[in-house]
Amino acid sequence: MRLLTHESFLIDEDVLAEFEDENNVEIELIQAGDGGAVVNSAVLARGNPTGDVLFGVDNTFLGRALEEEIFVEYESPALENVPERFQLSPCVTPIDYGYVNLNYDRAALDDAGLEPPSSLEDLTGEEWRGLLVAQNPATSSPGLAFLAATVATFGEDGDYTYLDFWAGLRANDLEIRDGWSEAYYTDFSAYGGQNPLVVSYTTSPACEVIFAETPLDEPPTGNISPAQGAFEQIEFAGILAGTPVEALARKFVDFMLSQRFQEAFPDDMCVFPVLEGAALPGAFEFADPPAEPADIDFDTIAENRDRWIDEWTDVVLR
Repeated sequence: MRLLTHESFLIDEDVLAEFEDENNVEIELIQAGDGGAVVNSAVLARGNPTGDVLFGVDNTFLGRALEEEIFVEYESPALENVPERFQLSPCVTPIDYGYVNLNYDRAALDDAGLEPPSSLEDLTGEEWRGLLVAQNPATSSPGLAFLAATVATFGEDGDYTYLDFWAGLRANDLEIRDGWSEAYYTDFSAYGGQNPLVVSYTTSPACEVIFAETPLDEPPTGNISPAQGAFEQIEFAGILAGTPVEALARKFVDFMLSQRFQEAFPDDMCVFPVLEGAALPGAFEFADPPAEPADIDFDTIAENRDRWIDEWTDVVLR
C-alpha cells in the first residue's frame, strides 16, 4: 500500500509495522514536498494515483482537493470519538491538528535587544527588517494558513487590508521559501540561518524539547500568537480515487485513528491528536493553543483561496 504524504511525515517504524504485520502488507512512503505540493501532485495524477492513501491535506488546501474529486468517500467508524468540528467532509478523515503561528529564536532576539512583536503589524516596523521568513501559500500549507490568518486579522476592505500588510512585509525585506522545512531548518536562526522569526507551529517549541540531543528544561524557541494571528490547521487522510486496494486503504485510515497511532503521532510529528482522550507528551506544556485563533472558516477559505494566492503573489513576488 502506498502512502502519499508530505516531507515532514514521521511515525515510529514499530507503529507502522503493527499494521503491516496484521494485514500482511508493506507500506511504501511517497513524500512529495510540502502539504500544498502533495495536493498538487495528487491532482495532476487524478484517476491514476501515485498513492493509495494521501495524508497531509489540510483545511486550507482541502477545498481544492474536493473540487478536483481526487478522493473517494469513506467515513471511519472511529470518527465517533473525534469532535465534530474536525469533520469537514465525508471524503477525508481528520487525523491531527495544530496551530500555525510565528516562532522566534530566544537567543537571537536577546542578542539583538528585541522583545517578541506583540502584533502582526509590528512586523512591518524597521526593527524587524529582514528578520522574518515565511512560506509561499501556493505551495505550502502553513504558508496558506498564515495568509488566511492575515486575512482574518486585517480584512479585505478599509484603509489597511491584508494586502497592505504583505506589501509592508515585502518592503521590510521579507524572505519567502517554498516549504516549511526549508524555512525552518535552513533560514531560521535557531538552525544557523539569518532569520530569528519564522512561520511555524505552536508545537514547534515543544518539538525542540522532544528532539533535543541533551535534555532541555525549556525550548530555545518561543511562540508569538497575537489575536487572530494564529490559524487552526487540521490535517486529513483521504483514500485516492483509482486505488486498487481501497479496502486496505480503509483499514489504514481506521488505524490512523486508533489510540496506538494517535498517541505515537504527537511525539513524532509534534501535532495534537484528534482522538478524544489521547495522551499528550509532557513537552506539550510548551505548546499552549492560542487564546484567540483566526476566525475564518473552511468555506470562506475554499471560496477565496485561489484569489488570495493570486493577489498575494502580485504583491509579494512580482
